[in-house]
Amino acid sequence: MKIAIFSTTYKEEIDAPLRQTVNFLLSHGVDVLIERDFYSQIATKMKNFPTCKTINTDTLNADLVISIGGDGTFLTTAACIGDKNIPILGINTGRLGFLADVAHEEIDTILQELLDGRYHVEERTVLELSTSDGSEKNYPFALNEVAILKQDLSSMISIRASVNNEFLNTYQADGLIIATPTGSTAYSMSVGGPLLVPQAQNLIIAPVASHSLNVRPLIIPDSWHIDLEIDSRSKSFLISLDGRSQVMPQTTKLHIAKANYTIKVIKPLHHSFFKTLKNKLMWGADKRN
Repeated sequence: MKIAIFSTTYKEEIDAPLRQTVNFLLSHGVDVLIERDFYSQIATKMKNFPTCKTINTDTLNADLVISIGGDGTFLTTAACIGDKNIPILGINTGRLGFLADVAHEEIDTILQELLDGRYHVEERTVLELSTSDGSEKNYPFALNEVAILKQDLSSMISIRASVNNEFLNTYQADGLIIATPTGSTAYSMSVGGPLLVPQAQNLIIAPVASHSLNVRPLIIPDSWHIDLEIDSRSKSFLISLDGRSQVMPQTTKLHIAKANYTIKVIKPLHHSFFKTLKNKLMWGADKRN
């Protein structure tokens, strides 16, 4: 079995879980591959680290991928995997960890279950962005959300939204978020959007600091497409795909639809979305008890 390990920048908090993961896999005869740029960091900063093969993301060939870090690292890993159809397991060294939900103390147990094939795979919807001028060239996909935001700190922007070629609303706000069920626990949640189970076949349209109090988040089928036109005093706006942002001129029209592939997320059999809500968001917790 070939298992690739991804992370972003070396931090001290990933030292122990990374060593534990690599040592466990190597001791069980797994062919461990580490993303080349990351391996060059740990080779100089981690003493006595096991020798492993390195890989480029462009030529990645593995049975599984393990992301070590927080949810941001998982999103970066998902962007590297793209449409390669390789399942990803997230080991959490960050804070909340909805995507990377394997805790440090669970590593050996979960890895053994992984090698035994005792896990399930959730297919997560991905959004694809296209623009009228083709300016989003690098990776126009998002697992969590596409966010359209004002560029400066002062005036709001106007976002004319149409769904399936029918005018929906002109949002006067600091921005607008188009989120997947995966992204419902991320930026969308912070602006009051609803939570969706990962299996829901829906998208969320949620304004950021709307100027109208009667404007609320809207849920639509994920088979529908969204078109956006932006008007801004600064003549530009910011667009963010899972945190990867760039400035665009307001003349740029946006088209958002479900991508033709999904991201495969590995979940241990005893992990569930509802358990995650209880653990991460403290649902049902009562400090009086």
